Amino acid sequence: MDFTFTEEQQAAAEAAKAVFSGVAPDAVPSPALTPGAVSEDLDRPLWARLAAADLLSLTAPPEHGGAGLDAVALCLVLRESARVLARVPLLETSAVAMTVGRYASPETAAALLPRVGRGELVLTAASQGRTGHDPAERAVTARRDGTAWLLDGLQTAVPWAHGADLVAVPAHTAEGRSVLALLPRAHDGLTLTAQYSTNGELLAELRLDAVRLDAADVIDTEGAWEWLRGILTTGTCALALGLGETVLTMTSQYTGKREQFGHPVATFQAVAMQTADRYIDLRAMEATLWQAAWRLSSASEGRLPATGDIAVAKIWASEGVRRVVQTAQHLHGGFGADTDYPLHRYHAWAKHLELSLGPAAAHEEALGDLLATHPLG
Repeated sequence: MDFTFTEEQQAAAEAAKAVFSGVAPDAVPSPALTPGAVSEDLDRPLWARLAAADLLSLTAPPEHGGAGLDAVALCLVLRESARVLARVPLLETSAVAMTVGRYASPETAAALLPRVGRGELVLTAASQGRTGHDPAERAVTARRDGTAWLLDGLQTAVPWAHGADLVAVPAHTAEGRSVLALLPRAHDGLTLTAQYSTNGELLAELRLDAVRLDAADVIDTEGAWEWLRGILTTGTCALALGLGETVLTMTSQYTGKREQFGHPVATFQAVAMQTADRYIDLRAMEATLWQAAWRLSSASEGRLPATGDIAVAKIWASEGVRRVVQTAQHLHGGFGADTDYPLHRYHAWAKHLELSLGPAAAHEEALGDLLATHPLG
């Protein structure tokens, strides 16, 4: 398998590095010292810079002003954003926009995607369901009412919902199909309640009570929600990788300077073994991430469906990012909990990503079910 990135993908990563180079991870109050949200809105100036660098239109089709790149390019950009804890819904907006371009009507795509690329429209997605453990599409019901749709239900822990213009909400019909509603943040029958993540960011519980949407605002094409869920999950793995790599670099720099008994602690065998183990975690996270992103981006048929590769990436990302930050805290000693030092922020973001991905045991069970239904022998 060839994991060499194309020139276009490498250019996207370089553009992202340039945009994120001036972002400070501690630009908002510490979540450890803030009882509520660290901020009421996303980083709008950074959002504008992403639009100016054409990174918000990265995956949009050329006919809508985009570069037409794939999930691999998006994950390269997300990896860079996580290195600085960028407070923007880049993953959610890009994933929903990709889904609109792939599954929505041409009229809907033409109305939304150019505005997304210019930074005028912020999108997010409800992917956690009621509890974060049940399928998100089962948390909301969708039924036809003439030419319109009526939606009822609840979605929890929706990121950036208070600042987004549209929320992509999965729902299920009486026939068992999944549909994807593009719901304006301010809409009759929709109530947003504030929730807070471990990293201090403002989330929302969405309660839908007979929300009526026109047919044009509901994507009922088969596979739309499954595609969006795959992009969101793979993108979250990319965020975990970028964060973990930065944390390991911070740990290496600290242990290289911190001395005990007249020697840098990095020279102690126990420290070297722990950091080597975390390096292996990160390389496994990287390999499984690119495999999942490649499967989403290509039409290649495998022995397992792409959900199998995504499950493997989730297993490594959810476990790996936790192990990396735990080891970093251990090797930093009490310094890792100092709120004047950024490591505690990375730890809080890592826990948010781990919770978003879900427990590795659940993904292992899902992978086992796939192997049972798709024998490799």
